[in-house]
Amino acid sequence: MIEFAAVTKRFPDGTVAVDDFSLVIPAHRTTVLVGSSGCGKTTLLRMINRMVDITAGRIEIDGDDIAGRDPVQLRRSIGYVMQNSGLLPHFTVADNIATVPVLTGSSRRDARARALELMDTVGLDRAMADRYPSQLSGGQQQRVGVARGLAADPNILLMDEPFGAVDPIVRAELQEELLRLQREIGKTIVFVTHDIDEAFLLGDQVVILEKGAHIAQAGTPDEIIEHPAGDFVASFIGTDRGKRALRVKSTPTGDVVVDADGRTQGVLVEGG
Repeated sequence: MIEFAAVTKRFPDGTVAVDDFSLVIPAHRTTVLVGSSGCGKTTLLRMINRMVDITAGRIEIDGDDIAGRDPVQLRRSIGYVMQNSGLLPHFTVADNIATVPVLTGSSRRDARARALELMDTVGLDRAMADRYPSQLSGGQQQRVGVARGLAADPNILLMDEPFGAVDPIVRAELQEELLRLQREIGKTIVFVTHDIDEAFLLGDQVVILEKGAHIAQAGTPDEIIEHPAGDFVASFIGTDRGKRALRVKSTPTGDVVVDADGRTQGVLVEGG
């Protein structure tokens, strides 16, 4: 479990990126931080592994204040996946995945064996193990990034808009892959995105943020869609438009559900 308690981050130029933020992130679930650019979501993520240090407040992991942890050791114990994968271009796929295990003392042989196992886990052919990142597609690079994040078998996996730079078809595939992985491995995942549809698809807990990382609403996707906390949330999630503004339309063959643009989205079924 990760707990933020009255956390503030003020940068040297006076900018307050995070203002008095408190939240409990449950273990073995996916929590998605979602909001517009500049709302502080990436800063929150990077404070968990101390890539950004807090100005005030406290962050605890399983009750231990991370301020007392060595930053390097903390980062090596937490998986981190970023946009554009962040792979080392002169390392092979296997060596990229094996980076953290080697740094934490595993032999290169054991680290490579772990890398090959993780390639299976994320759906990459082992034949790609000795290729370089430039020889992979964007989707394959992101899978390598996820495998690298899992290489040290961390309890926590941080994901900073990891699917934002790939095309929509590949993005959908990677989202489904992450859902499958989470069902199998049950990590504590903190996922950052600006895409509310992605947040609702992936998140057990979704946290909608305003500027300064002020929480507009936190809850399950169902809770937020069914009971938006205010006009900002309703507008952000689009309950007043598009595919979430649904209504029933009668037709000669029965009732159907249509969106705000009049497009049929489904059929009403008795007892459904």
